[in-house]
Amino acid sequence: MRKELKLSGSGGQGLLTAGVILAAAGMLDGKEVTQSQSYGPEARGGASKTDVMISDSPIDFIRVQNCDMLLCLTQLSYDRYGKDPTACLIIDDSLKINDSYPVPAKIVKVPILATAIEKMGKPMVANVVALGAVNAALNLVSRESLEKAVLERVPKGTEDLNKRALEAGYELVK
Repeated sequence: MRKELKLSGSGGQGLLTAGVILAAAGMLDGKEVTQSQSYGPEARGGASKTDVMISDSPIDFIRVQNCDMLLCLTQLSYDRYGKDPTACLIIDDSLKINDSYPVPAKIVKVPILATAIEKMGKPMVANVVALGAVNAALNLVSRESLEKAVLERVPKGTEDLNKRALEAGYELVK
């Protein structure tokens, strides 16, 4: 198994942290992983992206070349990265799909941002909701490893909120 993923959104949404968490969960499952990131000069609001690869065999190049899944949480990130071919596109349901971009084999539109804001009451957990949705859609790592990796990296005192956010993400894709 080898999966190449891109998680994209705006700076401040925590997607770089989500990439680190996903890579850590892969390591907990005994997989080979890489994680790299790029973001604009803006601390908040600019486009950001993290590449994550999870594999059963050694990885010889850290950049995603054959994207299996692209996650987009903002229209800006979709407009920037959505034209790159991918097998699966997971986007927040508030985004508009561009008909001139290549059509992925699978498109999953889910209310990630609305779930974080309305159901969880905290927009800051959108990245964890997204992780649950991505893992539910692709079964990349075990639920136990993902939860452990989340809980090891979230601020003290937010563990219960983040566990609920992760579960809410899984529920979005059931």
